[in-house]
Amino acid sequence: MAIPTFMLPFVVPVPGIERRREGAVDIYRPGISGDGLLPVIVFVPGGPIPPEMQPQPRDWPVFAGYASLAADNGAIGVIVDHGLDSPAAFPAAADVITAAVELARALPGADPERVALWFFSGSGLLAADWLRDPPPWLRGIAASYPVMVPLPGMEVDGRLRPIDALEGGVGVPLLVTRVGREQPVIASAVDAFIAAAERQELNLEVIDVVEGHHSFDILDDSDASRAAIQQAMDWVKAALRS
Repeated sequence: MAIPTFMLPFVVPVPGIERRREGAVDIYRPGISGDGLLPVIVFVPGGPIPPEMQPQPRDWPVFAGYASLAADNGAIGVIVDHGLDSPAAFPAAADVITAAVELARALPGADPERVALWFFSGSGLLAADWLRDPPPWLRGIAASYPVMVPLPGMEVDGRLRPIDALEGGVGVPLLVTRVGREQPVIASAVDAFIAAAERQELNLEVIDVVEGHHSFDILDDSDASRAAIQQAMDWVKAALRS
């Protein structure tokens, strides 16, 4: 039986990190934490993912890989199971993410003042709330191959429009990883988001994976993919130190 695409391995070799599951989050900790408090990276998988698609994203190798990579880079990696199973579920998923971030900030050994959020694909819409009113402890927002406007036929809460959320300015560093072989409707929205951020002279960095596909981190097993992922992780680490 063929392996479902979403269960393909993460393209970056990562150490085996034992996870701990606590409610809606999976927690990946560095093997050696030292005496200081650790920064936190919260990974928000894409969606909507229908409930019959099993396993759900926090059990996919790609997100376990990102969280393990975070732990290997000295941060606590947290994956959120947001339950985003339909367009109507976006508001509830946003609430789950807010609660998960607060849980992550309260973890033993976590630094509640150094948190980054990392969104993927369809969860890009859920970045809007954090872009509109980022709390002072949020040190960076990253988005990989994000969906920045609702896709055709997708009706979602009007507040979940990241481009509109930039209008008041964003006081937190932003990172977008853009793929060259993106679906046109997604690519045009990502370009519009980047253009809007640049017009407002926001603190934005863009990583271009020129030959990358949507979900390049499992579909494109290449040195270019691995370099882009590590570059993004290095950016998040630097934002957490700021």
